[in-house]
Amino acid sequence: MNERAAVLPVEDLRRDFPILDQRIHGKPLVYLDNGATTQKPLCVLDAVRRFYERDNANVHRGIHELSARATDLFEAARERCAKFISSASEEIIFTRGTTEGINLVAGSLARGPLRAGDTVLVTQMEHHSNMVPWQLLAEYHGVRVEWLPIHGQEGRIDRDELVRLLDREPKLFAFTHISNTLGTINPVADFCALAKERGVMTLVDAAQSAGHMRLDVKSLGCDFLVCSGHKMCAPTGTGFLYGRQELLDSLPPYHGGGEMIDSVDYSGSTYKLSPSRFEAGTPNIGGAIGLAAAVDYLEKTGMDAIAAYDHELGQQAYDAIVSESLAEVIGPAVGRAGLVTFHVPGLHAHDLVTYADSQGIALRGGHHCNQALMRKLGYTATVRASFYFYNTTQEVEALLVCLRKAKAYFGL
Repeated sequence: MNERAAVLPVEDLRRDFPILDQRIHGKPLVYLDNGATTQKPLCVLDAVRRFYERDNANVHRGIHELSARATDLFEAARERCAKFISSASEEIIFTRGTTEGINLVAGSLARGPLRAGDTVLVTQMEHHSNMVPWQLLAEYHGVRVEWLPIHGQEGRIDRDELVRLLDREPKLFAFTHISNTLGTINPVADFCALAKERGVMTLVDAAQSAGHMRLDVKSLGCDFLVCSGHKMCAPTGTGFLYGRQELLDSLPPYHGGGEMIDSVDYSGSTYKLSPSRFEAGTPNIGGAIGLAAAVDYLEKTGMDAIAAYDHELGQQAYDAIVSESLAEVIGPAVGRAGLVTFHVPGLHAHDLVTYADSQGIALRGGHHCNQALMRKLGYTATVRASFYFYNTTQEVEALLVCLRKAKAYFGL
């Protein structure tokens, strides 16, 4: 293991996650489903509980002490998230997660600059959350969706092919930073630079990267970026959308209601600027406070160390599975994120995941919200093991032992 990964105090960090200290079916829990959701450290649980015990009130609209406290905590959380990705706080919109963030952008664009016949370019490796919203625009607004092909089982994107499609001047290029199935890490800054040269807006799905590596939206050069709190040690139903200030202020609202208005009359309404314009209704205040606590925890742990460590675990698992011919693994052989997705010929993914559960190992089996990609690669379902900084090399070995035992159990 490389030096940066080796200095991460994994055993100490594991003590911050009480859920990991339990047995499943009589076996120690080995949680390898971090691509679906991550576990929450005590500091996050404490921050949420403390808010509801001491400061719970609605934000922005109250004059009393509790409302003032809640508002201060909520806006401090916004500033914390902005600092996390090197943006201005006005460029951070709290959402329920990546899915809502992408739908917000799609819905606002459809009411603004996107017109029937305009094109949105999307890669073939996208999660459903970065496919279906654009397909809905195609169905209801006449927007065209064009697909950037991927090549081979490793899911390569051909840069020349991307340039050719960008030269057709789509209005938006929406793509994932890290594929939740392939483990591919896309060169975001390069892709955004190519798009910007051609006047194409960019949206980056950072659901699988925000909690795993350092992000700087200014360096990346993206116009929009979305992420989910629950994939970065924060509560479920949290996340944020980053958007360049001038873009956000030029877009119409997505939801209507309280907080986002400037003035309301029977004859019509006017709206505030971002972020209030896009945060109608009472937000998930406790969740945002928990998200800020999670960001504090991640940065204290060290984003570079986290990136090195979970990528190392992913590479370790990939190399061992391939060298022992335990399964067919998809995605790049090197430079992958901290996950492995695989198929054991003759064994359905759900059967393997059920067997792993009997051994105390939590894996993900199915299409991973990547149905189109699975069909393209020739699979109906695969198994995914996804790692985080609280996993251990011993847990990688437990996965390998499980695969060996499963193949013997099922007579393969």
